[in-house]
Amino acid sequence: MYRQHRDVMQDPRAAACAAAALREDVGDGDATTLALVDPAAVATAVIQARQPCRVAGATVARAVLAMVDPALQTEILIPDGHDAAQGDTVLAVRGRAASILTAERTALNFMQRLCGIATLTARFVEAVREHGTMILDTRKTTPNLRLFEKYAVLCGGGANHRFGLYDRILMKDNHRRLWKDGDPDRLDLAVEAARKAYPALAVEIEVESVAECQSALRARPEWIMLDNMDCDMMRACVALCKGISLTEASGGITLERAREVAATGVDAISLGCLTHSAGSVDLSLEMA
Repeated sequence: MYRQHRDVMQDPRAAACAAAALREDVGDGDATTLALVDPAAVATAVIQARQPCRVAGATVARAVLAMVDPALQTEILIPDGHDAAQGDTVLAVRGRAASILTAERTALNFMQRLCGIATLTARFVEAVREHGTMILDTRKTTPNLRLFEKYAVLCGGGANHRFGLYDRILMKDNHRRLWKDGDPDRLDLAVEAARKAYPALAVEIEVESVAECQSALRARPEWIMLDNMDCDMMRACVALCKGISLTEASGGITLERAREVAATGVDAISLGCLTHSAGSVDLSLEMA
Protein backbone atom coordinates (compact mmCIF):
# COMPACT_ATOMS: atom_id res chain seq x y z
CA MET A 1 0.00 0.00 0.00
CA TYR A 2 1.23 3.46 -0.86
CA ARG A 3 0.16 6.21 1.56
CA GLN A 4 2.53 9.15 1.08
CA HIS A 5 2.44 11.38 -1.98
CA ARG A 6 5.39 12.92 -3.74
CA ASP A 7 5.48 15.04 -6.87
CA VAL A 8 3.95 12.81 -9.55
CA MET A 9 5.96 14.63 -12.20
CA GLN A 10 9.11 12.94 -10.87
CA ASP A 11 7.88 9.87 -12.75
CA PRO A 12 8.93 9.99 -16.44
CA ARG A 13 5.62 8.36 -17.40
CA ALA A 14 3.80 11.41 -16.05
CA ALA A 15 5.90 13.79 -18.11
CA ALA A 16 5.23 11.75 -21.24
CA CYS A 17 1.50 11.77 -20.56
CA ALA A 18 1.41 15.52 -19.96
CA ALA A 19 3.34 16.11 -23.17
CA ALA A 20 0.85 13.94 -25.08
CA ALA A 21 -2.04 15.96 -23.62
CA LEU A 22 -0.43 19.16 -24.85
CA ARG A 23 0.06 17.72 -28.33
CA GLU A 24 -3.60 16.71 -28.39
CA ASP A 25 -4.68 20.28 -27.62
CA VAL A 26 -2.09 22.40 -29.40
CA GLY A 27 -1.50 20.32 -32.51
CA ASP A 28 0.17 22.47 -35.18
CA GLY A 29 -0.24 25.60 -33.06
CA ASP A 30 -2.60 27.73 -30.99
CA ALA A 31 -4.22 29.46 -33.96
CA THR A 32 -6.22 32.04 -31.99
CA THR A 33 -3.29 33.14 -29.87
CA LEU A 34 -0.91 33.19 -32.83
CA ALA A 35 -3.36 35.35 -34.77
CA LEU A 36 -4.17 37.88 -32.05
CA VAL A 37 -1.58 38.05 -29.26
CA ASP A 38 1.70 39.95 -29.46
CA PRO A 39 4.41 37.31 -28.90
CA ALA A 40 6.39 39.84 -26.86
CA ALA A 41 3.51 40.67 -24.48
CA VAL A 42 4.15 39.74 -20.84
CA ALA A 43 1.43 38.98 -18.31
CA THR A 44 0.78 37.54 -14.86
CA ALA A 45 -1.95 34.93 -14.40
CA VAL A 46 -3.35 33.07 -11.41
CA ILE A 47 -5.25 29.81 -11.02
CA GLN A 48 -8.00 30.27 -8.45
CA ALA A 49 -10.38 27.88 -6.71
CA ARG A 50 -14.02 28.73 -7.31
CA GLN A 51 -15.08 26.26 -4.62
CA PRO A 52 -13.47 24.72 -1.53
CA CYS A 53 -11.26 21.77 -2.47
CA ARG A 54 -8.25 19.62 -1.70
CA VAL A 55 -5.49 20.62 -4.08
CA ALA A 56 -3.93 18.04 -6.41
CA GLY A 57 -2.18 18.55 -9.70
CA ALA A 58 -0.55 21.92 -9.07
CA THR A 59 2.81 20.34 -9.89
CA VAL A 60 1.30 18.94 -13.09
CA ALA A 61 0.07 22.39 -14.11
CA ARG A 62 3.49 23.84 -13.40
CA ALA A 63 5.10 21.17 -15.59
CA VAL A 64 2.64 21.80 -18.43
CA LEU A 65 3.43 25.52 -18.33
CA ALA A 66 7.14 24.78 -18.44
CA MET A 67 6.70 22.42 -21.39
CA VAL A 68 5.08 25.21 -23.37
CA ASP A 69 7.64 27.81 -22.31
CA PRO A 70 10.57 27.06 -19.97
CA ALA A 71 10.96 30.80 -19.35
CA LEU A 72 7.62 31.04 -17.53
CA GLN A 73 8.00 31.74 -13.80
CA THR A 74 5.51 29.63 -11.85
CA GLU A 75 4.86 29.70 -8.10
CA ILE A 76 2.65 27.18 -6.32
CA LEU A 77 0.95 29.00 -3.45
CA ILE A 78 -1.13 26.09 -2.12
CA PRO A 79 0.74 22.79 -2.52
CA ASP A 80 -0.78 19.47 -3.48
CA GLY A 81 -2.35 17.77 -0.47
CA HIS A 82 -3.47 21.04 1.15
CA ASP A 83 -6.92 22.61 1.26
CA ALA A 84 -8.01 25.67 -0.68
CA ALA A 85 -11.00 27.86 0.19
CA GLN A 86 -13.27 29.42 -2.39
CA GLY A 87 -11.42 32.30 -4.02
CA ASP A 88 -7.95 31.19 -2.96
CA THR A 89 -5.10 31.50 -5.44
CA VAL A 90 -3.45 28.12 -5.89
CA LEU A 91 -0.81 29.00 -8.47
CA ALA A 92 0.64 32.13 -10.07
CA VAL A 93 2.60 32.39 -13.30
CA ARG A 94 4.38 35.24 -15.06
CA GLY A 95 5.89 35.40 -18.52
CA ARG A 96 4.86 35.53 -22.14
CA ALA A 97 1.09 35.93 -22.34
CA ALA A 98 0.87 33.80 -25.48
CA SER A 99 2.56 30.87 -23.71
CA ILE A 100 0.20 31.09 -20.74
CA LEU A 101 -2.83 31.06 -23.04
CA THR A 102 -1.55 28.04 -24.95
CA ALA A 103 -0.93 26.04 -21.77
CA GLU A 104 -4.09 27.16 -19.96
CA ARG A 105 -6.60 24.47 -20.87
CA THR A 106 -4.31 21.47 -20.51
CA ALA A 107 -3.05 22.72 -17.15
CA LEU A 108 -6.60 23.35 -15.90
CA ASN A 109 -7.92 20.04 -17.21
CA PHE A 110 -5.35 18.12 -15.18
CA MET A 111 -5.85 20.21 -12.05
CA GLN A 112 -9.66 20.21 -12.11
CA ARG A 113 -9.82 16.43 -12.48
CA LEU A 114 -7.18 15.69 -9.87
CA CYS A 115 -8.60 18.19 -7.36
CA GLY A 116 -11.98 16.50 -7.75
CA ILE A 117 -10.54 13.09 -6.90
CA ALA A 118 -8.50 14.45 -3.98
CA THR A 119 -11.51 16.32 -2.58
CA LEU A 120 -13.79 13.27 -2.69
CA THR A 121 -11.07 11.10 -1.15
CA ALA A 122 -10.58 13.61 1.67
CA ARG A 123 -14.30 13.41 2.48
CA PHE A 124 -14.12 9.63 2.86
CA VAL A 125 -10.92 9.88 4.91
CA GLU A 126 -12.61 12.32 7.28
CA ALA A 127 -15.70 10.12 7.56
CA VAL A 128 -13.68 7.15 8.88
CA ARG A 129 -10.97 9.06 10.75
CA GLU A 130 -12.08 8.00 14.24
CA HIS A 131 -11.63 4.33 13.29
CA GLY A 132 -8.26 4.68 11.58
CA THR A 133 -9.52 2.84 8.50
CA MET A 134 -7.52 3.16 5.28
CA ILE A 135 -9.36 4.51 2.24
CA LEU A 136 -8.12 2.68 -0.86
CA ASP A 137 -8.54 3.35 -4.55
CA THR A 138 -9.02 0.66 -7.23
CA ARG A 139 -8.06 0.05 -10.87
CA LYS A 140 -11.26 1.77 -12.04
CA THR A 141 -9.31 4.64 -13.51
CA THR A 142 -9.31 6.58 -16.77
CA PRO A 143 -7.09 4.75 -19.30
CA ASN A 144 -3.59 6.25 -19.42
CA LEU A 145 -4.34 8.56 -16.47
CA ARG A 146 -3.98 6.03 -13.65
CA LEU A 147 -0.68 7.47 -12.44
CA PHE A 148 -2.25 10.91 -12.02
CA GLU A 149 -5.54 9.70 -10.54
CA LYS A 150 -3.89 7.49 -7.95
CA TYR A 151 -1.60 10.41 -7.08
CA ALA A 152 -4.71 12.51 -6.45
CA VAL A 153 -6.01 9.84 -4.05
CA LEU A 154 -2.78 10.17 -2.07
CA CYS A 155 -3.22 13.96 -2.02
CA GLY A 156 -6.66 13.38 -0.52
CA GLY A 157 -5.21 11.32 2.31
CA GLY A 158 -6.12 7.92 0.87
CA ALA A 159 -3.85 5.02 -0.03
CA ASN A 160 -3.14 3.24 -3.28
CA HIS A 161 -4.28 -0.34 -3.76
CA ARG A 162 -2.42 -2.35 -6.41
CA PHE A 163 -1.28 -0.27 -9.36
CA GLY A 164 -2.00 -2.94 -11.96
CA LEU A 165 -2.43 -6.64 -12.56
CA TYR A 166 1.27 -7.23 -11.96
CA ASP A 167 1.92 -6.14 -8.37
CA ARG A 168 -0.51 -8.20 -6.28
CA ILE A 169 -2.53 -11.39 -6.48
CA LEU A 170 -6.21 -10.51 -6.19
CA MET A 171 -8.57 -13.44 -6.70
CA LYS A 172 -12.14 -12.40 -7.39
CA ASP A 173 -15.23 -14.46 -8.18
CA ASN A 174 -14.43 -14.93 -11.87
CA HIS A 175 -10.92 -16.13 -11.09
CA ARG A 176 -12.34 -18.68 -8.70
CA ARG A 177 -14.92 -19.90 -11.21
CA LEU A 178 -12.20 -20.38 -13.83
CA TRP A 179 -9.60 -21.85 -11.45
CA LYS A 180 -8.44 -24.97 -13.23
CA ASP A 181 -8.11 -26.97 -10.01
CA GLY A 182 -11.12 -25.28 -8.49
CA ASP A 183 -12.82 -26.57 -5.38
CA PRO A 184 -15.32 -23.95 -4.13
CA ASP A 185 -15.01 -25.30 -0.60
CA ARG A 186 -11.19 -25.07 -0.50
CA LEU A 187 -10.30 -21.46 -1.14
CA ASP A 188 -7.13 -22.05 0.84
CA LEU A 189 -5.87 -24.19 -2.03
CA ALA A 190 -6.41 -21.27 -4.42
CA VAL A 191 -4.38 -19.03 -2.12
CA GLU A 192 -1.61 -21.62 -1.94
CA ALA A 193 -1.56 -22.08 -5.72
CA ALA A 194 -1.28 -18.34 -6.30
CA ARG A 195 1.45 -17.98 -3.70
CA LYS A 196 3.42 -20.83 -5.24
CA ALA A 197 3.22 -19.20 -8.68
CA TYR A 198 4.17 -15.71 -7.43
CA PRO A 199 5.91 -16.04 -4.04
CA ALA A 200 7.05 -12.40 -4.02
CA LEU A 201 3.53 -10.96 -4.27
CA ALA A 202 0.99 -10.35 -1.53
CA VAL A 203 -2.13 -12.50 -1.92
CA GLU A 204 -5.67 -11.20 -1.54
CA ILE A 205 -8.85 -13.17 -2.07
CA GLU A 206 -12.45 -11.99 -2.30
CA VAL A 207 -15.03 -13.76 -0.14
CA GLU A 208 -18.79 -13.35 0.02
CA SER A 209 -19.70 -15.28 3.19
CA VAL A 210 -18.36 -16.27 6.60
CA ALA A 211 -17.85 -19.84 5.34
CA GLU A 212 -15.73 -18.63 2.42
CA CYS A 213 -13.72 -16.47 4.79
CA GLN A 214 -13.03 -19.47 7.03
CA SER A 215 -11.96 -21.51 4.02
CA ALA A 216 -9.53 -18.87 2.73
CA LEU A 217 -8.04 -18.24 6.17
CA ARG A 218 -6.55 -21.72 6.35
CA ALA A 219 -3.83 -20.47 3.97
CA ARG A 220 -3.36 -17.15 5.77
CA PRO A 221 -3.57 -14.74 2.82
CA GLU A 222 -2.21 -11.26 3.43
CA TRP A 223 -5.61 -9.72 2.68
CA ILE A 224 -9.22 -10.86 2.56
CA MET A 225 -11.70 -8.74 0.63
CA LEU A 226 -15.18 -8.71 2.15
CA ASP A 227 -17.36 -8.20 -0.91
CA ASN A 228 -20.86 -6.70 -0.71
CA MET A 229 -21.43 -7.83 2.88
CA ASP A 230 -23.75 -6.31 5.43
CA CYS A 231 -22.12 -4.97 8.57
CA ASP A 232 -23.03 -7.95 10.76
CA MET A 233 -21.29 -10.35 8.38
CA MET A 234 -18.30 -8.01 8.13
CA ARG A 235 -17.93 -7.97 11.91
CA ALA A 236 -17.98 -11.76 12.03
CA CYS A 237 -15.30 -11.99 9.33
CA VAL A 238 -13.15 -9.30 10.95
CA ALA A 239 -13.20 -11.29 14.19
CA LEU A 240 -12.08 -14.44 12.34
CA CYS A 241 -9.29 -12.61 10.49
CA LYS A 242 -7.82 -10.80 13.49
CA GLY A 243 -4.12 -11.55 13.76
CA ILE A 244 -4.17 -13.62 10.56
CA SER A 245 -5.18 -11.51 7.57
CA LEU A 246 -5.97 -7.86 6.97
CA THR A 247 -9.52 -7.08 5.86
CA GLU A 248 -10.80 -4.86 3.06
CA ALA A 249 -14.48 -3.96 2.66
CA SER A 250 -15.62 -3.44 -0.92
CA GLY A 251 -18.76 -3.07 -2.99
CA GLY A 252 -21.00 -0.05 -3.36
CA ILE A 253 -19.95 1.73 -0.17
CA THR A 254 -21.22 5.30 -0.14
CA LEU A 255 -19.97 8.30 1.82
CA GLU A 256 -23.08 8.03 4.01
CA ARG A 257 -22.31 4.38 4.85
CA ALA A 258 -18.53 4.63 5.17
CA ARG A 259 -18.49 5.40 8.90
CA GLU A 260 -20.75 2.43 9.68
CA VAL A 261 -18.56 0.10 7.64
CA ALA A 262 -15.39 1.39 9.30
CA ALA A 263 -16.93 0.72 12.71
CA THR A 264 -16.96 -3.02 11.93
CA GLY A 265 -13.18 -3.00 12.39
CA VAL A 266 -12.10 -3.54 8.79
CA ASP A 267 -8.58 -2.40 8.04
CA ALA A 268 -9.50 -0.73 4.77
CA ILE A 269 -12.36 0.29 2.51
CA SER A 270 -11.78 0.22 -1.26
CA LEU A 271 -13.79 2.59 -3.43
CA GLY A 272 -13.99 2.69 -7.20
CA CYS A 273 -16.00 5.89 -6.98
CA LEU A 274 -12.90 7.87 -5.97
CA THR A 275 -11.66 7.74 -9.54
CA HIS A 276 -14.62 6.74 -11.70
CA SER A 277 -17.23 9.09 -10.24
CA ALA A 278 -15.42 12.11 -8.81
CA GLY A 279 -16.45 15.33 -10.47
CA SER A 280 -14.06 18.08 -11.46
CA VAL A 281 -13.41 21.03 -9.19
CA ASP A 282 -14.20 24.44 -10.62
CA LEU A 283 -10.92 26.31 -11.16
CA SER A 284 -10.21 29.34 -13.33
CA LEU A 285 -7.15 30.97 -14.80
CA GLU A 286 -7.34 34.74 -14.67
CA MET A 287 -4.95 37.18 -16.31
CA ALA A 288 -3.87 40.03 -14.05
